[in-house]
Amino acid sequence: MTHRSSRTLAAATFLLLGGAVITAAPSAFAGTPGGTYADDRNCDFDGDGYDDVLTGAPGGTDGGKKGAGYVTVQYGSASGIGTATSVPRVRTAVFGQSTAGVPGSAEPGDGFGTAVATGDLDADGFDDAIVSSPGEDEGSVSDAGRVVVLYGSKDGLTAARSAALRSAAPEGNARFGLALGAARLSGATPGDQLAVAGRSGVTLFTYGAGSLQLTGRLDTEGVPGHEPIRPASLTTGNYDGDGYADLVVSGRSLEEDGRSWSAVFMGGADGPVFARDLAGGTANASGDINGDGYDDLVFGRPDRPQDVYEPLTGGVVGVFLGTAARMADVDDLGTPAQVWTQATPGVPGTAELGDGFGADVSLADIDGDGYEDLAVGVPGEDIGSVADAGGVRVLRGSDEGLTATGAKSFDQDAPGVPGTAEKGDRWGGQVRLADTDADGRSELLAAAPGENTSDGVVWWLAASTTGTVSTGSWSYGGGSLGASGTDALFGTSIDE
Repeated sequence: MTHRSSRTLAAATFLLLGGAVITAAPSAFAGTPGGTYADDRNCDFDGDGYDDVLTGAPGGTDGGKKGAGYVTVQYGSASGIGTATSVPRVRTAVFGQSTAGVPGSAEPGDGFGTAVATGDLDADGFDDAIVSSPGEDEGSVSDAGRVVVLYGSKDGLTAARSAALRSAAPEGNARFGLALGAARLSGATPGDQLAVAGRSGVTLFTYGAGSLQLTGRLDTEGVPGHEPIRPASLTTGNYDGDGYADLVVSGRSLEEDGRSWSAVFMGGADGPVFARDLAGGTANASGDINGDGYDDLVFGRPDRPQDVYEPLTGGVVGVFLGTAARMADVDDLGTPAQVWTQATPGVPGTAELGDGFGADVSLADIDGDGYEDLAVGVPGEDIGSVADAGGVRVLRGSDEGLTATGAKSFDQDAPGVPGTAEKGDRWGGQVRLADTDADGRSELLAAAPGENTSDGVVWWLAASTTGTVSTGSWSYGGGSLGASGTDALFGTSIDE
């Protein structure tokens, strides 16, 4: 079994593009930049070895502007994460376009925080936060979209060096930044490359000469031999173990009645190159489920499946296993090695149309056994007679891939989970597994962005040697972190 640590606290010096800029990461805080495997890329803005949590609230009020949006940061610690008033005290922060030093200005409808991602873009040993506002206007161009980068430091995220990124040719309703990803996709620099999706493709940025530079574009619509898709989500992982991260772009087919589809771009010394199309979904995650040293790809397809999955209903989760030959058990149709639904023996629940099984997915080791486990959001799940109250399912990793043995189910009516299942809560609309106390086990964050008439709430559930447990779980919203919580849609995005 291969184990990779993303928390090596070692001093390092990195030569950046341009030949003259050298940044030495402090020995007390230095992380490992340019990770290629999914578990190399923990979200650690201050380099202290604890996962931090970046959450988007795109409906939030910022600078008095409703719907301008904001993001919150909860810094991990020996006691994990908390709120602004937690005891013991933990650090939190709020950033929006009204924050001093952040580019742009807060305007209604910007949706700052619609998508978030993290990566060490400048290779200084501290992860950086990438935040999109796809509703941002560029001059007279409506909803062209914009992305802001907040750089990490030994003190955490700072607006001091923040940068705004735009499409090379802004177009109306292009919604640049509707999905984000960051990883070492090429050998151009020691740091991570940034991938930004819009409605017609993916733009790549690379750090060099002191700033981020636009270095390429991946067309997802008009290239012959590709399945033309409209991007909806991105994920990165090293599926073939070659030392470069690979990029998966997923979305809706523009030719096949809108079915979900994915395009795989394999990373390399000169950057990512299209490899193949795959059956896919609108949610994706990467991680090493079977402990063989290769990242695996998981997709969630929450709508009614089509083609190879008929007549299944209620949503599907598929697994492609990484190998030296890129991905195992992939035929010309892109059939995954494993397919999971709520009709699969051992998976809690019943498969029903509208459940939304797979609306979001997250991979990490929950119980510390060396295999990455899967959290699946099921926001359309009915709890008793309560429609669309929502739930989360947890499947364990093993040397054979995912297994239903020991599978768990959680919702707001489960013992120990705060709150009550209510119609339309859609609990589990976002899920995230994060090891915020660095004990080798990842806790579960489950969000209901529509909770409390669209205020949005996130729940924290503990990790243990037996997996996720609801004992001691707690919940919080934007107001708990010093922001305006009203109609914030808090939890719409949580960094994966």
